[in-house]
Amino acid sequence: MDSHYHLSIAHYFLLFLLASSYMRSTAQLCFCLASGELSSSVETNSCIDEERRALLIFKRHLVDPSGRLSSWVGHDCCRWEGMSCNNKTGRVVKMDLRNPYPYSYDEKAQLGGKINASLLSLKHLNYLDLSFNDFHRIQVPKFFGELKSLQYLNLSYASFGGEIPPSLGNLSSLNFLDLGWNQLSSSRNLNWLSRLSSLKYLDLGSVDLSTTGVNWAYAVNMLPSLAELHLPDCQIESISLSLQSINLTSLSNLSSLITLDLSSNHFGDPFPSEFANFKSLEHLDLSGTGLEGQIPKGIGNLCKLKVLSLSLNKFSGGLEEFWRSFSNCSNIALESLDLSSCELGSQLPVSFGMFKSLQNLYLDENFLWGSILDSIGNLSSLKTLDLSFNMMNGSISQSLGQLSQLVSLDLSSNPWEGNLKEAHFINLTRLQDFRAGGRYVHTSLIFDMAYDWVPPFKLHTIYIINCHIGPGFGIWLQSQTELRYINLRGNGISDSFPEEWLLKISSQLIKLDLSYNQFRGNLPSNLKSPKLESIDLSHNQLDGPLPLWSATKVTNFDLQSNSFFGPIPSNIDQMMPNLNSLYLSENHLNGNIPRSICNMQQLQELSLFENHLNGSIPPFVYNMKQLQILSLRSNQFHGEFRHAWSVGSKMRYLDVSQNNLSGNIPTSLGVLISLEVLKLNNNNFDGEIPNSLQNCSQLRSIHLGDNKLFGKIPQWIGGLNVSMLNMIRLRSNNFSGHISQPLCNLQQLHILDLSHNNISGTIPKCLGKLASLVNDSHTSSDTLYVSNEQTTLTLKGRELVYNNTLYLVKSIDLSSNTLQGEIPEEISSLILLGTLNLSRNQLTGKIPSEIGNLHWLETLDLSHNHLSGQIPQSLSSLTSLSHLNLSYNNLSERIPSGNQLQTLIDPSIYMENPSLCGVPLSTKCPGDDTFPSKDTKDMNEGGNDELWFYVSMVLGFIVGFWGVCGTLILKTSWRYAYFQFFDNIKDKVALAIALEVARFQRMFSYV
Repeated sequence: MDSHYHLSIAHYFLLFLLASSYMRSTAQLCFCLASGELSSSVETNSCIDEERRALLIFKRHLVDPSGRLSSWVGHDCCRWEGMSCNNKTGRVVKMDLRNPYPYSYDEKAQLGGKINASLLSLKHLNYLDLSFNDFHRIQVPKFFGELKSLQYLNLSYASFGGEIPPSLGNLSSLNFLDLGWNQLSSSRNLNWLSRLSSLKYLDLGSVDLSTTGVNWAYAVNMLPSLAELHLPDCQIESISLSLQSINLTSLSNLSSLITLDLSSNHFGDPFPSEFANFKSLEHLDLSGTGLEGQIPKGIGNLCKLKVLSLSLNKFSGGLEEFWRSFSNCSNIALESLDLSSCELGSQLPVSFGMFKSLQNLYLDENFLWGSILDSIGNLSSLKTLDLSFNMMNGSISQSLGQLSQLVSLDLSSNPWEGNLKEAHFINLTRLQDFRAGGRYVHTSLIFDMAYDWVPPFKLHTIYIINCHIGPGFGIWLQSQTELRYINLRGNGISDSFPEEWLLKISSQLIKLDLSYNQFRGNLPSNLKSPKLESIDLSHNQLDGPLPLWSATKVTNFDLQSNSFFGPIPSNIDQMMPNLNSLYLSENHLNGNIPRSICNMQQLQELSLFENHLNGSIPPFVYNMKQLQILSLRSNQFHGEFRHAWSVGSKMRYLDVSQNNLSGNIPTSLGVLISLEVLKLNNNNFDGEIPNSLQNCSQLRSIHLGDNKLFGKIPQWIGGLNVSMLNMIRLRSNNFSGHISQPLCNLQQLHILDLSHNNISGTIPKCLGKLASLVNDSHTSSDTLYVSNEQTTLTLKGRELVYNNTLYLVKSIDLSSNTLQGEIPEEISSLILLGTLNLSRNQLTGKIPSEIGNLHWLETLDLSHNHLSGQIPQSLSSLTSLSHLNLSYNNLSERIPSGNQLQTLIDPSIYMENPSLCGVPLSTKCPGDDTFPSKDTKDMNEGGNDELWFYVSMVLGFIVGFWGVCGTLILKTSWRYAYFQFFDNIKDKVALAIALEVARFQRMFSYV
């Protein structure tokens, strides 16, 4: 009995195992049949010969530069790359030729060519993916509509063009369709779409739907099974009209919609109230759609919403009402909220902490101000918080330290006040990414941690810029041994360089920036960092021999503005073979430029200025075709600059100024057709300016001053070939002849310095037509500038040094020549001119009467000429004038007064003009000592008027002062509010300016 019982139990158990195994196999088989993803490795039948031949025909019409389809040989096509067959029938059911490197710029991995209709032989094909290839704008084949078994069709990012064929509407079994991000357009009628009744996923991203009007919405509304709809960047112009046209009050046909993406369209409407009826929505993206007005309260009805993106719109009002709009939801499901770049301009809401499920919160670039409140500690699920690029000018609550799930915290580019203490980080055990401060925003944020504090987190990224960390490099920083990205620029750290710490993290480090501090001492000489890509230790107090680390991936190496000495290591090409930029300027390096530099084929920027390098400029420099920036200023190079530059060179910026170079300017410079800035000044070059330079059609700035050049200024300067010139500096040479008329054709010229030469003739009248000095629209700021590069100009009677603000300077200096004739009246048209120096010439006649039109003039020097007549009264209207010199002329009569001239009281301004009189000279003008007599009564009345004037002024001051200041003194709360108001105004204005500067800088390359 017992044995029979146990046998029965064993029997039933065995049957149970067999049944379970059968059910599991059946479920897997059903899944495979549904998806078509059947492994070809276990098939019982090989592929059908007809289908194999069809695939070979299909392959012959494709372009396959990387040989991805090289496995398409032999009889069993089920084993070919990208192919899958049904296990039982051997029929091809899946073709997956998606680019395996979808976001790579390697074009070799992309298939191209034509798509042959032989695919129609694959009658059981239910899965086709050709995404991320490049079919060069061929049309989507119409015969795709005959592949009746297709359930999955993905043609995204494959460079298809033309109209979407309506024949796709025949694919009645299709449940996934992605045509996004091609160059496709749609016909006016999208009725074909409504026939895809089984469709669950639709992506028409970047397809132009502007011609369909509201038809797109009608067609979508006829898809009852649709769960995901992606229509980003589809040129939909009015969402309100589209929604109203299909009466979305019931939404019975779209009840299954979970994801809706309408981003990057241009609605320009208020937020459509109809969206509040999409109760099933979990993901809504309306970013960049031009929505305006308040953030809609109706979104608060979408209680199932998990992901919401409204970024890049223009909402007004604050966040508080939006936050409270979700109060009717018993369970708020929101996990990710993106309101970045919405111009909200408010404080953070008090009800911040009600979103218990919120994991990602993006509020960057919103002009938010104020403090981080205690309520932030209630966001217990938060993983990402981005408040960067705002106007947050208050303090940061220590409740931030309660966010134990936080992984990424970005507080950068805000003018925070107060201290960050250990309590702010005490429970942030998962924090990996922390950012604060910024390059273009002043902040008084202080990191007030104990030197030996060890934080609970291990950061991967730390960006703290222009804050207050120092003076010591604390243990809380040195304990971060898992760092990959480090930027601690400008934090007032004054300490020995942390060599041991750097050695610990070197193996995983990718970016290192400790610039603009006061680190001192030597750098480690034996560092190995296989992943390191960028090193910036510039502007410190580091010294010793120049270190070279084994970092083969480094592209940027910046050690400028330190005290390194000795030669540049000769094996630099072996240790850092992939350098794009090498900045070693402003050190104490000596010796020659090593020949190994020429082996660095990727080098684009080489900056070695202000060192003690010597010898001749090595000839291999002229053959480095990838080099775009070469700055050797202020060294001890000598010899001739005569080697031939290579044709095809990409050189854009060439500076060998302030050396001892001699000989002629090489004619081979003319092959540098990309050259924008040429600085050869302060050398010993002689001869004439070579005509070959006119081939440098991109030339914007030419500096040849302080040499021994002679001859006439070439006529081609000002010609069509170099029409983009905005700066010409030829001062202190031996040029002769006249100022050529073509100079006046340079529409962008804003600095012209021909001083200290032997130029004769008259000042051309056409100089009054220099467009960039007449109209701001012709002013260009796109001249290439290099970090720490300098240009010296003589302005306001002294030499001033400019760097990347040089484009703001507007100056004409023709001083110390032998120019004759009158100052042309046309010069008064240069209303944007800041400096005009015509001194030490032989000019005659009168000062132009309309010279007062030069409203922005700061410096005017007409001294040491033969000018005569009166000083025009209009000179007094030059409200920006701070430097004036009219000495050593023949000017006469009274010196005008008023406005700005009242501040220019130095008699030397007018000295050696024998016929001038009046203040500030001691010479009085006729009639200055004679005063008309006054009637006693008039004098008494005048005296009474004057008395009442002073009495009323005193009374007004008392009432005004005590009316405002008295209340502030007596009422403490008013006083706090008053000063807080003006502090807020100051901070808002300062940060608004800083944000605009930061956005402007983003348009240019990061140096």
